[in-house]
Amino acid sequence: MTVHQTLLPDGWPRPKGYANGILAEGRMIFTGGVIGWDEQERLVADDLVGQFRQVLKNILAILAKGGAGPEHIVRLTWYITDRDAYLASLAEIGTAWRDHMGRNYPAMAVVAVSSLMESAARIEIEATAVLPIAR
Repeated sequence: MTVHQTLLPDGWPRPKGYANGILAEGRMIFTGGVIGWDEQERLVADDLVGQFRQVLKNILAILAKGGAGPEHIVRLTWYITDRDAYLASLAEIGTAWRDHMGRNYPAMAVVAVSSLMESAARIEIEATAVLPIAR
């Protein structure tokens, strides 16, 4: 069940791979910063794309505990340590996105940072999901 509406002001081009804004009503789930490690807190890859795939899996596992799936995600904030690696990997990132999130494109921001708390992490993502209110 869709619980949100994409907001696109008149005359604005439709963004590719994200939404400018989302209107949502319901119960909310917030994740902390999620990185690309496994259940034993071991990073699964050294590269951005490999870590990104694991981050998505981890976010979906957290959301599933609250009864949510990718279709409920309304906002993501990405923190990346290498802007050039991100730009060079857009095709692979897009494939990983579609593999895990389908065609849901929430409001997003991507922020380049000098480092993350886990020194080998290349990406960290915070997620917000909204579930419908049972009526």
